[in-house]
Order: sequence, then C-alpha cells, then structure tokens
Amino acid sequence: MNRKALLGCGLAVALGVATLTTGCGNDGGSGTGTTGGSAPLVGVDYPRSDTDFWNSYIKYAPQFAKELGVELKATNSQNDIANLISNAQTFISQGVKGVVMAPQDTAAIAPTLGQFEAKKIPVVTIDTRPDTGKVFMVVRADNRAYGTKACQFLGTKLGGKGKVVMLQGDLASINGRDRTEAFNECMKKDFPGITVFGEATDWKADVAAAKLQTRFASDPDVKGIYMQSSFALSGTLQILKQKGMQVPPSDPKHVFIVSNDGIPEELKNIGSGAMDATVSQPADLYAKYGLYYVKAAIDGKTFQPGPTDHGSTIIQVRDGLLEDQLAAPLVTQDGATIGGQPSLKFDDKSLWGNSV
Repeated sequence: MNRKALLGCGLAVALGVATLTTGCGNDGGSGTGTTGGSAPLVGVDYPRSDTDFWNSYIKYAPQFAKELGVELKATNSQNDIANLISNAQTFISQGVKGVVMAPQDTAAIAPTLGQFEAKKIPVVTIDTRPDTGKVFMVVRADNRAYGTKACQFLGTKLGGKGKVVMLQGDLASINGRDRTEAFNECMKKDFPGITVFGEATDWKADVAAAKLQTRFASDPDVKGIYMQSSFALSGTLQILKQKGMQVPPSDPKHVFIVSNDGIPEELKNIGSGAMDATVSQPADLYAKYGLYYVKAAIDGKTFQPGPTDHGSTIIQVRDGLLEDQLAAPLVTQDGATIGGQPSLKFDDKSLWGNSV
C-alpha cells in the first residue's frame, strides 16, 4: 500500500498522528482497528543506559510518545533480566495498557510474557525477539544480515586471507546468536582462507578489551575485527593505538574494523579513518515503531506479513509472531559497494547518527 492510500486508510499514526480507523484492506503491513480515547499509559523498559546507542534510544522515546499520543511510564532494567521481570510487575500494578521492552536474555523473558498475555496487555519487543512466548510485534533489523555484511566487508578488504577477531555479544541473546552464526557461515562459505577467532564478551566493554589484548598477544597478525556492537569501540581503538596499528588502510599495519550500531562516534571514526565500517542500527526507528505498534495493539489493530510504508518488511517468524525488519545499511568512508554490499557514506544525512 502506498503512502497516499495509507493515509487515506487512517494510518497517519505512522507519521506521528494518533488517528486510526477500521477497514484498511489486506495489503501487507496494513491493519484494522478502532481508535482509543485519552492517551493510554504505556510501559517502556529501557534495557541499559551505558552505551551511546541505548542512550540515543532513550532520548527518542519521549519524543515519539508525544507525537503518537501515548503517556510513558519508563523503567531501566540495566541489562539484568531480574530487573526486567521486576519492572514488568510494576507495569502491571500501575495499570499500563501496553508494554515496549528489549529483553537482552531472550529465553528467560518467556514467563513474564505469559503474564502479560493473561492480563491482555500487548507487548512489543524492540531490538530483540523472544525465543518463545507471544508478543504483538517484534521491531528489529535483520541481525543475520549484520553478520553477513560484516563478513563480506572484511573478507573483501582482506582479500580472502588472514585472521579476524569477532567480539561477540551475549549468546543468550537472539542478536548475539544471529550475528555470530551469519558471520561464521558467510566466512566458511565465501572466505575459507580466513581464520575467525570468536570471543564471547556478554556485551561488556572490559571483557571485550581484555580478550582482544590476549588475542593480539597470541596472534599479532590479526588484520580484521568485527565488533557486534559499539560497546567495544573505545577499548578496541585504544588497543590499536597502543600497538601502533591505528594507521590508514594503505599502511600494511592497518587492521580493518567493522561494527554494528551507527552511533555518532562510529561515523566520526569512519570519517577520520580510525575505523572502516559499521551497520547503522536504527535507534530512532526502534523508538518510533515500538511505540507505534503498541499504540496500534491498544487500538485493536492487526497486521499481516508484507511491505510497510516505511521501507521495511513485516515477516512471520513463527506461528503468531510477526517481526517488522527495519532497514540497517552498511556505512563506509566512501559509500562504495563492497563485496556485493551497497553502503552509505559516513556523512549521509539520512543516518540517524548524523542527526543526534
């Protein structure tokens, strides 16, 4: 359905107008429902506040809540599943009409999702997808594509030979598993001459830095690093600087770095040549569409697999579970196509990291 038809169908809420009507047809990504009354109370749990990416998400959430006509009750689980479960109970006791969360342990959240379902409180997860249990919508990017894009970039830059370190996230998270599996599968298939050292970090910067130091001690000829998130950025750059490896790509000592997030600091470092690429994970759109879908659920809307009006595609992950896979482009210094992967230039104004 095109944007004109979408607006005519009353889905202007996707553009920040909290107006919904019934009878929107059967196009992919469309839905039907009724409008609510006063601004509903929505619980939003922020997963952590110790990274630039999540701090940007936290900044965007109130902005889009105002545009979409919902009232926020915010908590922060600080990357602790016990905190998230406790915060969920708080939401229930306070009478929220819907919940947006980003569970970092995607297995342990299942019983809590069951509680929300029993009380008919719709849940939208952003960034992560629960291993089991029902939610109204998952809002994330294709995290397997993150791993594949990083693989194609490094594999091409290294000419299919050498050693790379993958600083993995928490494998209890679907994101960590998706990125790791896709990167390994791509390397095995397309670049068998590259040795991959997978280092589990639990998304912790100090763990990533310590493991990278140890790896360089045993394998000083590492020529590529894949950081599954910008959490490892500062430590990685500091280590390379200490070792005299923070040099231009034309220098044989250069170590190619690709990350996932697209925070302003990454874009700045790509521009200066301190790192080489990232995949821009849409912090702004996670906030916008997390709240959009929970508002739609409260208003009684439903959705089907298919293309949306905002450049993404809703897919059915499993029976009863839909995921809106938002765009997450590869970002490089020159905006070239590398290893078959198109990229945006680091200073492209469409990147959220350039508008913070």
